[in-house]
Amino acid sequence: MRMRRHHLQEEDTGIDLTPMLDVVFIMLIFFIVTSSFIKESGVEVQRPQADTASAQDKGNILVAVTAEGQVWIDKKAVDVRSVRAHIERLRVDQPDGAVVVQADQDARTGLVVQVMDQARQAGVHDVALAATAGAQ
Repeated sequence: MRMRRHHLQEEDTGIDLTPMLDVVFIMLIFFIVTSSFIKESGVEVQRPQADTASAQDKGNILVAVTAEGQVWIDKKAVDVRSVRAHIERLRVDQPDGAVVVQADQDARTGLVVQVMDQARQAGVHDVALAATAGAQ
């Protein structure tokens, strides 16, 4: 009589990670959808100091005015006459966002006022001027 060998099949005892990966993927999508992205102006300016400066919490559209008279929006130098069109385009993504003008402390006041006026003409009522908080 011949002996038969019984081969025991190894059971798969690994942990199924598919549900965990699904949860992580859903959380990633949630954080991407709910986060607000700030459009940077694209240039660094030397902001003036103000003792009453306060941080703004909501998403903002940043417009920079340099000491040399350049206007920067979304990492591009733009003409002051096209500021309104650029802000209107950016407002589609952030309809409740404010416009923050980051004017260099040596920028011409007339140019800063023009930029703020263009933002108001684009339908933004919350236009702020950026400053560095002074010593309190």
